[in-house]
Amino acid sequence: WSEIQTPDFLHSIINMDIHKADFIGSFTQLHDCPKPDRPEYAFIGRSNVGKSSLINMLCDRRSLAKTSSQPGKTQTMNYFSIDNQWYLVDLPGYGYARIAERTRQYWKQMIERYMIQRPNLQCAFLLIDSRIPPQKIDLEFANWMGSKQIPFVLVFTKTDKKKSLKNSTFFSNFKEAFLENWSSLPQSFFTSAKSKVGRSDILSFIEEINSNNL
Repeated sequence: WSEIQTPDFLHSIINMDIHKADFIGSFTQLHDCPKPDRPEYAFIGRSNVGKSSLINMLCDRRSLAKTSSQPGKTQTMNYFSIDNQWYLVDLPGYGYARIAERTRQYWKQMIERYMIQRPNLQCAFLLIDSRIPPQKIDLEFANWMGSKQIPFVLVFTKTDKKKSLKNSTFFSNFKEAFLENWSSLPQSFFTSAKSKVGRSDILSFIEEINSNNL
């Protein structure tokens, strides 16, 4: 995996820690979201990929973001203020089949409008479940973000599970599928909400971007 792990220069940055994390609110309309006056990072992925668990792990809070074993729990744009300096946004998961088509299309439009029009969005974190084969819907969403020139990175979740990429050909299969439409993989992180793997790398990545905005 060395070819896509965090670059050495990021490891040299003093690890950023989060001292204050507050839930700001849930929104369905872009104009209702907080004023775009600070850097913002969005977490997106298939339903039940582990977005809320990862957010809690990054912020070192057990229940900052509400987790559920039931897919489709997140239905709004959920905003968290981090140290009063930047926003973390938990977006609805895509690909959940057990919702009405009208609701699915509404979520799709809400997510796309947010990603295209939110001026302070620095990067989207596209979460990928490391336990299962590459999913067409994940690859299509990555291609869509690329077509809209939305900066994004990949975050492989649940790497502590028995069926994770550690014990499978997941990564090689994912890379092969991804490179059918790309010349290279974007920056990528391997994470585990349970063991906190990837926490310092992701926070250092965010800190590097934030420091460039000063």
